Amino acid sequence: MSFFTKELADLRSDANPKRWISPYRNTSIVHLVLMVLYYHAIGVLLMLGGSYAIQLSMNDHNPSSVPRYLAPVLGAGPIEESVFFGIPYYATGNIVVVIISGATWVMLHIFNTKSLDMASLSFSNWLFVMPSFFYSLRTWISGKGWFAILAHSSWNGIFFMLGCANNEYMCSLIPSSGASSPTQIAGIILSIALVTALTYIFYRRRLRIRAESDTRRKSFD
Repeated sequence: MSFFTKELADLRSDANPKRWISPYRNTSIVHLVLMVLYYHAIGVLLMLGGSYAIQLSMNDHNPSSVPRYLAPVLGAGPIEESVFFGIPYYATGNIVVVIISGATWVMLHIFNTKSLDMASLSFSNWLFVMPSFFYSLRTWISGKGWFAILAHSSWNGIFFMLGCANNEYMCSLIPSSGASSPTQIAGIILSIALVTALTYIFYRRRLRIRAESDTRRKSFD
């Protein structure tokens, strides 16, 4: 079977909604890239269709998104992926726990606004990240959490630069108000270091638990 034929077969299988909470059949870089594009394409369609439906049903809907800055946007990748997917998965080994924590992550995106009024909630942002939930879930349980982090930060960075180019966001690394620039950047780096270190600790613990379980199982054979 050629590479193209195998990749197409794996893509068809992994794109099937029946497998959306199962590990990937193929974890090559090419396959992971295709899957992130697949889920984000669905997210874009949901966002466009949902936004249109919301505008028709809620004439006063006027979401006011919070200001975005490059450093926090890029830092959201490792922080959010670790807190809502990596740590729950490696700490418990239970996919149900990860589904619950991931669903919480999805719901938080609806409040990514300056106001919590119904007319101001970010429904489009919420709709867009729904498919991303399945991508992150499947990537972590497939043992490729590092790629979920990379894809998350890369996608955030691309959207930020597009928004910056269209004057939707300020083209700034961090907020100009509040703490000094070095302090804010140090805080983001420290947060990333803490959550990724905790993820790694739980990852090593999960490996040890699996190894001990395999050893006990072999002893009974």
